[in-house]
Amino acid sequence: MCEEKVILVDKTDNKIGLMNKMEAHQKGLLHRAFSIIIFNDKHEMLLQKRASTKYHTPNLWSNTCCSHQRDGENNISAGRRRLKEEMGFDVDLYKFDSFIYKAFFSNGLIEHEYDHILIGLYNNNPKINLSEVDEWKWVNMDWLCNDIQIYPEKYTKWFIIIIDKYFESLKKWKLQ
Repeated sequence: MCEEKVILVDKTDNKIGLMNKMEAHQKGLLHRAFSIIIFNDKHEMLLQKRASTKYHTPNLWSNTCCSHQRDGENNISAGRRRLKEEMGFDVDLYKFDSFIYKAFFSNGLIEHEYDHILIGLYNNNPKINLSEVDEWKWVNMDWLCNDIQIYPEKYTKWFIIIIDKYFESLKKWKLQ
C-alpha cells in the first residue's frame, strides 16, 4: 500500500510538487490542507475529539474534520470526501477563508499548512469513524471561546488559531 501524498505549495498556494505525508511533516514543508467547520441551525459548532491512535495530536478536541487534498482534487470535493470518511455524513461546503500556520509537536513532526477553511450546515448526529474520531459534541461559540482560553491544552493548535483569528466572523456566518 502506497503512503498518501500531500500537495506541496508556495506561500500563494501554487502547487510545487508532491511528497509522502509523513516526510512532509518530518521536514515541515508547506503543504495544502483543509479544516471543516460544521454548524447546526442553533449555530452550534460540531467538534471532534481526535482518535487516540492518530499520529499527532491524539485525544485533542478540534474542528469538525480536517485533512489534506489529493492531487487533482479541489478543496470542496476533498472536504466532502473526508467529512464522509470521518464523520459519516455529506453536506454542501462553502469556502470561508484560508491561512498559513506552522506548529511543532512533541513527537518531532511539524504541521506547516496552507489551510483552507470550509463551512457547512448539518442538523443530525454524525456517525463517526472510530479509527479517526473518539468523541463528538455540539458546542456554543461563546462557551468554546471561553473553554479554549481556560484549557488550550485540550485543543489542536490549528483550531486555536482558527478560533483566535476568525471568532467574530464565524459567529456571524449564516448560510446565504
